Amino acid sequence: MTNHPIIRLVIATREGKDGFFTNTLTGKSLALYHWPFVQLRLFLENKAGLSTVYNQAIEEAKNDSALLVFLHDDILMCDFHWADQLIAGLSQFQIIGLAGNTRRVPKQPAWAFINDQFTWDDRCYLSGMVGHGVTFPPNNLSYFGPAKQEVKLLDGLLLASHSGTLINHHIRFDEQFAFHFYDMDFCRQAETKGLTLGTWPLSVVHKSGGNFGSEAWKKAYQAYLAKWME
Repeated sequence: MTNHPIIRLVIATREGKDGFFTNTLTGKSLALYHWPFVQLRLFLENKAGLSTVYNQAIEEAKNDSALLVFLHDDILMCDFHWADQLIAGLSQFQIIGLAGNTRRVPKQPAWAFINDQFTWDDRCYLSGMVGHGVTFPPNNLSYFGPAKQEVKLLDGLLLASHSGTLINHHIRFDEQFAFHFYDMDFCRQAETKGLTLGTWPLSVVHKSGGNFGSEAWKKAYQAYLAKWME
């Protein structure tokens, strides 16, 4: 136990502290683990964008380094060895996630889709696996492709990196992307700095399927295309 690096889970939730552990999937999962090397950085009753709170956690880590894990509050952590898996993944890649795409195409609206009609990319480019629902076993399981692949884009439901990697390479989440495209933009920033991104096998069940096509999503998509001149 004492040899573990500090793992700091960064989670934004609309719930208060009691509600987080009783009402959210992530809170219920984490209540099982009482490990001294795991810290929670909760943003309770949160109304700020994910990029804003994630950046705050990165800034705090300047004087208190850790393995940072940015994750949603609607995830069941079903892998008892998730801490060791995160450490192993970050020994191979500088940023890891659960699902991603080994390529990126112009005007791509999400890691798995190649156009704004939400056409799935060819399976040969996809990597990772995620369960869906609110229980284990999950309602269904999305197998995208083999994990442990170097990728260009990662799904933002869980992103992990050592704080020093992000700080030393001056990588932050772009706060104009509050809830959509923060992950796409983050991955592209990492690519421009020459960092390696990869998928890693970690058993989770995710409640949300995303909110593609909403007005907020469309606005963020246009901002993303403008930023990257696509």
